[in-house]
Amino acid sequence: MIRCVIVEDEPKSRETLNGLLKRFCDDVMIVAEAGGVEAGRQAILEHHPDLVFLDIEMPDGSGFRLLERLKDVNFEVVFTTAFEQFAIKAIRYAALDYLLKPIVPEELVAAVNKVRGIKEKKSNQKQIEVLMSNLNPDALESKKIVLSTSEKIHVVEMDNIIRCESDNYYTHFYFKDGGHLLISKTLKDVESLLQEGNFIRPHKSHLINTRYIRNFNREQVAITLSDGSLIPVSRRKKEKILEFINQL
Repeated sequence: MIRCVIVEDEPKSRETLNGLLKRFCDDVMIVAEAGGVEAGRQAILEHHPDLVFLDIEMPDGSGFRLLERLKDVNFEVVFTTAFEQFAIKAIRYAALDYLLKPIVPEELVAAVNKVRGIKEKKSNQKQIEVLMSNLNPDALESKKIVLSTSEKIHVVEMDNIIRCESDNYYTHFYFKDGGHLLISKTLKDVESLLQEGNFIRPHKSHLINTRYIRNFNREQVAITLSDGSLIPVSRRKKEKILEFINQL
């Protein structure tokens, strides 16, 4: 069984989520419900859940404030919110999950399935720290994202990513310091994740950080990056890429 705590200030929303879980996720046991930050913190400390559904905005503070007040976040978190807003981007960068209200059953089941696939409790503290740092709207230059491999959770600054290259259902990340990671995400998913950064996609298999463009080779129809990489530009993207480079 997955032990679950619901932290949500609106009784109707708690009732709805409770009902959806009972109907579509019969292996989720709701051990406590809370209507605010402090009550939620106490419920988590008392019941040691595997999963917490956490409202972002509550009268006595935000769900983020609740997480800040915990010594360690050793449970899975699924945020719930009625608004697509700046906070959602920070949640995605931290590789955490969220559901938009009104909650769609299929999306709820998908979120619970992710938790179901995790065999052991783990600390999400690194991800929470990334989340908190990215909630500052003035910190665009130092935005961080969480990249998970089978061995580790990696916290990287977006600006240190030189380029990404598709490998079927995986993506290679190449960094300014020469480092490399292979991540189980498609390049399309990575492009969506990095859309707030300085990235463009000159070719279906490549995503590059525009900060590291060195030149455009007209003969080879390719971009040279600061690490010496030669990135092809597709015929369809050529004019748009040239227009972009001329504005740098």
